[in-house]
Amino acid sequence: MVSVKRVSAEHADALLRFELENRAYFARVIPDRGDAYFAEFADRHAAVLAMQDAGTDHFHVLVDDGQILGRVNLVNIVDGSAELGYRIAESAAGRGLATWGVREVLGTPYGLRQITARTTLDNLASQKILARVGFVRTGEVELSGQPGYSYVLATPQA
Repeated sequence: MVSVKRVSAEHADALLRFELENRAYFARVIPDRGDAYFAEFADRHAAVLAMQDAGTDHFHVLVDDGQILGRVNLVNIVDGSAELGYRIAESAAGRGLATWGVREVLGTPYGLRQITARTTLDNLASQKILARVGFVRTGEVELSGQPGYSYVLATPQA
């Protein structure tokens, strides 16, 4: 059974494995993280935990039997607003896991009033997920040189 867990130090190895195993899959629809992300993963993970402890970001993993199947994060939290980011393993794609995971995390009582998101134009699956959970497209953006859309969701949590 899949569960949502806040990222912890114990997730470091499984998260790195998740990112490496799915790197090519993710790069088909979102900008690649680059080699430095993987080379410096331990330091990056420590920084993620520090940001989470400071309350500026909330990082989550979707876990099934110890295996990470996805990530759902709320980052850059300022004045009750955060940006949503998520990614699902290729082996778990197309089964509603992203929609479920995003809804679960958005239902967490972090006191946020507004959530924003961005996606590339060619990431139709992500656009459908955002629409399913209530996001509204607000404009066009550029993501690492690729054209995309911006979205917003007003939340009743605050």
